[in-house]
Amino acid sequence: MINLSYVLWVMLPGLLLSGWASMKTKAAFNKYSKVRTMNGYTGAQAAQRLLHRAGITDVKVEATRGFLSDHYNPMTKTLALSESVYASPSIAAVGVACHEAGHAIQHARSYKPLWLRSALVPTAGIGSKLGIYAMMFGLFFSQWLVLAGAVLFSAVVLFQLVTLPVEFDASRRAKVLAVEYGIVQPQERIGIDKVLNAAAMTYVAAAISSILTLLYFLMRSGLLGGRRG
Repeated sequence: MINLSYVLWVMLPGLLLSGWASMKTKAAFNKYSKVRTMNGYTGAQAAQRLLHRAGITDVKVEATRGFLSDHYNPMTKTLALSESVYASPSIAAVGVACHEAGHAIQHARSYKPLWLRSALVPTAGIGSKLGIYAMMFGLFFSQWLVLAGAVLFSAVVLFQLVTLPVEFDASRRAKVLAVEYGIVQPQERIGIDKVLNAAAMTYVAAAISSILTLLYFLMRSGLLGGRRG
């Protein structure tokens, strides 16, 4: 059901872009995971200090398994840091930990894009599972099925687009507050910048891949561009 044009115009660019972003993130993290911060804060200590200085006392910082599986859960107010971040006093670990703490600050400050992203999670989950299949089958049976699938899959695109300002803002907060709160020295900021900027590109890659997928099916079905082919 997946033809050559889909591979060439959607899957291949998406895979290349995602692979490039992932490689940049891993390379930056691995490089700066070997550089110890001058003040010696571990990832967990950095996150706790940032939260404390921001006046947030109801968020729990805990360790979790997996490489770069770090995340903040607004439902439980839990900031989970991966094993390579939680106990590490490296610039990379501190950068990632402060980024996740940035999400906790967003939550505490009622940052609207974060609220919108959380609200979109259920519909995006449905869209990612059903939307793509509806569009695939619709190419063979009905434009209406493609349209229905496109509507469902649009929730995925919207979720990923909303994710961009959420992630960029969390990184911005991390970069500024890590220095302002004395977690790292000003000259160490460049390392944090490189780690977080590389990580941000993975979200850009995901958004572009989803947009390419949606446009492909709309054009193939004739719903966009006026020609079915």
